[in-house]
Amino acid sequence: MRRGLGQFSLLILSGSLATSSAQSTAFAEWELARTIDLQGPTNHVQGIDFDAVNLWLTSVDSRNRKGFLREFALDSGHALRSIEIQDDARFHAGGMASDESSLWIPVAEYRRDSTSVIQRRNKKSLDVELQFRVADHIGCIAVTPEYLIGGNWDSREFYVWDHQGNLIRKIANANGAAYQDMKFDPPYIVASGLLADRSGAIDWLEYPSLRLSRRLPVGQTDRRQPFTREAMAIHGDQLLLVPEDEPSRLFVFHRKR
Repeated sequence: MRRGLGQFSLLILSGSLATSSAQSTAFAEWELARTIDLQGPTNHVQGIDFDAVNLWLTSVDSRNRKGFLREFALDSGHALRSIEIQDDARFHAGGMASDESSLWIPVAEYRRDSTSVIQRRNKKSLDVELQFRVADHIGCIAVTPEYLIGGNWDSREFYVWDHQGNLIRKIANANGAAYQDMKFDPPYIVASGLLADRSGAIDWLEYPSLRLSRRLPVGQTDRRQPFTREAMAIHGDQLLLVPEDEPSRLFVFHRKR
């Protein structure tokens, strides 16, 4: 385990779009390139993923017992589409992941040790293509070419399924972090969340063992929220974070060159 990678410095951000020339926020090899206001409802943010054009975000409205999948323009933060994705008593839409054509989303009852459905939705139509049930609260998911990796409430345990929902194995999380969002960024599962002291961190987990390879501590936004409080997505040289509930901001980090 490698701790304390890099120093964190915080610059208070203002305006709907901040450019890289105005920023000094960084952790280790990641430097803040821009900050974008998400211009639409986001409720209680849970997970994100993105491609070259779109940002997808899951969120929860606990008062009205509704879960949402929302789509935003990645470059501007403009809201494009929003659908409800609750399933009977299950409305907690969790940390999500995507592959080439689909979005994978856990939708759970809003309590630990409960039940979930894992949904695969078409990126273009947002329609459900496949759904399977799990006898636990699944709060986040990552997708590899062969498998799905899910974390239950606070990711105390990992579940591994094939893409049809058949359980392959179950692994205790020995990494000491409550993961909220996970992604497969080869060759690692990258997971973000909170440590026992409520500070934020991003972990690189060996795959398929899910043992901790590297830990990157992160700081807080100017709203005093850990950067990894909720949603995270990473692909190559881009790291995206949405740590704040509505009104939410998208923090876009690039790997330093």
